[in-house]
Amino acid sequence: MKTYALIASAIFLAVSPVIAVGQTTIGSGRSPKEIEQQHIEAVKSCLLPPVLVKGEPKTCTSLSTRMAELHIPGVSIAVVHNGKIEWAMGYGVQKIGGEAVNAETLFQAGSISKPLAALGALHLVQERKLSLDTNINASLTTWKLPSSAAAPGATVTLRELLTHTAGITVHGFPGYAAGAPVPTLVQVLNGEAPANTAPIRLDSVPGKNWRYSGGGYIIMQQMVIDAVKEPFPKFLHDTVLAPIGMSHSTYQQPLPQGC
Repeated sequence: MKTYALIASAIFLAVSPVIAVGQTTIGSGRSPKEIEQQHIEAVKSCLLPPVLVKGEPKTCTSLSTRMAELHIPGVSIAVVHNGKIEWAMGYGVQKIGGEAVNAETLFQAGSISKPLAALGALHLVQERKLSLDTNINASLTTWKLPSSAAAPGATVTLRELLTHTAGITVHGFPGYAAGAPVPTLVQVLNGEAPANTAPIRLDSVPGKNWRYSGGGYIIMQQMVIDAVKEPFPKFLHDTVLAPIGMSHSTYQQPLPQGC
């Protein structure tokens, strides 16, 4: 069943930039199209493992084999070469029996949304509408982070939220089935129905340890909304996605009609 991810961690991208290639030296006489095709074939035929150990034989797997092993019906690949997207293609189908994937197919990017959302928050820091190093409760108006017996008198900063060092609970979010009730952001923050995750709270001393926290980014989302007084998807579109040319991507959830 199709699921809806939590608003703060749901961004839909057309073309996922998942592979980066370095400078390739190719013999003279080849046209740019031929060079591009060689790069495409190299990716299709040889996906490298996550870690390469110096001195050990290089092993690789074809894209089709990897898709079959992981039971993935379709993928979209964009290759970044010398800082620019060199080529983008889709492989397979959107779902079993569904339409073919192409470079414009939307994929739910999950936590890849966090760095882009952080850019939006940093834009507000640059405009002095938010601060990196002051108590987040000074910026939050719709909701406040409750005090914690685990860290009496402690304050949390936006810098700590963005770097997963704030001591905030809730690692990630399972999402919501299509058609099921979707909680408001405040309900997610408080762990109130229909939210399906625990309350987002401070449970350790801020700045002491690194611990991945999707919950911290939910708090950041509320901070942004309180600062700009407009929907988060619109803010991210106008501030981040549109300026960098991501015209087929959105934070809107559920997806707008026609997507």
